[in-house]
Parts: sequence; C-alpha cells; structure tokens
Amino acid sequence: MKIVKPNRLPKGGTVGVIAPAGPPNQENLEYGIRFLTNLGLKVKIGKNIGKINGYLAGKDEERLEDLHEMFLDHEVKGIFCACGGYGTGRIAAQINYEIIRKNPKIFWGYSDITFLHTAIRQQTGLVTFHGPMLGSDVGKKDIHPLSKVGFRQLFQPWEITYSEQISPLEVLEEGTAVGELVGGNLTLLVSTLGTKFEIDTKDKILFIEDIHEEPRTVDRMLNQLYMAGKLEAANGILIGDFCGCEPKRNPSLTLEEVISHYTALAGKPALKGFQIGHCNPHIAIPLGVQAELNTFEKRITVESGIL
Repeated sequence: MKIVKPNRLPKGGTVGVIAPAGPPNQENLEYGIRFLTNLGLKVKIGKNIGKINGYLAGKDEERLEDLHEMFLDHEVKGIFCACGGYGTGRIAAQINYEIIRKNPKIFWGYSDITFLHTAIRQQTGLVTFHGPMLGSDVGKKDIHPLSKVGFRQLFQPWEITYSEQISPLEVLEEGTAVGELVGGNLTLLVSTLGTKFEIDTKDKILFIEDIHEEPRTVDRMLNQLYMAGKLEAANGILIGDFCGCEPKRNPSLTLEEVISHYTALAGKPALKGFQIGHCNPHIAIPLGVQAELNTFEKRITVESGIL
C-alpha cells in the first residue's frame, strides 16, 4: 500500500486529544495538555475523554465516536492519545477507515495504541507516530527532556538517527537492513494474529517493546510470532525497552536469553537497547516510513514521518 505522510503541524495549529483505550489520569492529562499549549498549539478535547467504563475510557461506541470526530474535524491537524491501557482492539473492526483515508493527519501514541497504529497503516497507508502520551508520560513531572524533544518532528521534516549517543546498544545478529519500520508493543502485535489486522512484517524492520511481562510470557509471544513467520519475514529486528520484564519466580530464563534465542532463529540483523517504549526517556519514532538498521555502526536511521 502507498505510504501516506501527514502534513506537519502549523504554528498555532489545533490538535485533538482522545482516549481510545483506558481512562487517563486526569491530573496528568491536564499537565500534558499544558505541554501542548506551551508548544504553541490549540487543543480540542474529545467529548467522551472523561468517561469511565471499568478499565475502558467509556463505551466502545463513545471512544470510536471521538476517534472519528477528530479525523473528520478539518480544524484538527493532529491527534494525540491520552494513554494506553486496554481497548483499542475492541474498536478496530468498527473504525471507518475511509474517514481516515480521506482525512490523513498526525496520529500519536503507543502501548495499546499499537493495535491502531497497525490497523490504520495497513488499511490506509497513513504514517503514524509511536511516542510518549499526554496522561501517562508527558503529564508526569519527571519526564525526560529527550521525550519532549521528540515532538519537534511534527513541526518540520526531521530524519531521526538513533545511535549510542542516546543509549548503549547491543548487537544480537550482525548485518544491515532496510525497510519500512513497523511494530510496537509485543502483546498487541501478537493480538493481531489471525485477524484482518494481522501485522505484516514482510521486508519490514520490526520494532518490539513491552512492559511487566515475565520472560516466559515474552517467550510465548515471540514463539507465536516466530511460528507465524513474522520474525523470518522481517528484514531486521529492533528491540526497544522491556520495562519490568524480570522473572517473578525461579528457575527462569532471563529476558536477554529469550530475546537472543528468537533473534538467532530469525537470523536477521538485530539490535537491542533502544529507549523506545515504557521508559524515560522515550524516543518518539514514526511508523510506516523507510528505515535503515546498521549493526556495524550500531544505529538506525528513520526518515521523516511528515510532509
């Protein structure tokens, strides 16, 4: 499918904020919204963002309504997700992707938002952004300056080069790879398997990250991706942050042993140690654009995600 890059955010432009998954911490969200206004942006809030339905931010139809309305609103130039949690997979099949196709714009989030990144890209070709969210990251007082810097890529075309100048990187499998950068949260990627939104990794660079999953659970999910042919189909593998993924019982394999096992089975260039995911700092990246992974130089270069 043809790649569609959204337009950059104009100075003084309007952006929307929605909660398509779980309910955000309202105090943190208010701080995150102030961050956007300090960037010179005007902010529209989804009318259902304050609703709570158990572990969901309102009923499915309410979260879906906010998503549709923000894409239909011609004044809104970008959409930011308040937080993750759970729930995007419940609305993916009900989304009117023709609305998104006709109104391409910046879409930003991560974690449970991975399901929407995958579904939107594969249904419309739209480049989306994997980055820190307003209520769960930016809204915290200890947010790292590098996490804030990533928002600059929305205002002007900006090629991202991630090397050891940002964090130590470890080579798991040597080589170079070029391809469209796809992926996100491992749990959500696995949940797409067997659905019409199943992650396509053929000739892509696959990025994975996760949080609070024991090594045996990461093992199960990577094994499922491997048996589904998703690891071997990729041109390269980028390992992001796996926050709190230590074993809670022994004996256990380590997380490092599990990941190394599957990257070796895949036999594709693989690099780990990227501060992308549930971490601080959290380096924001566009998904759906061309990237180059080079283990010899320990870096990945990602083209700009905007026009």
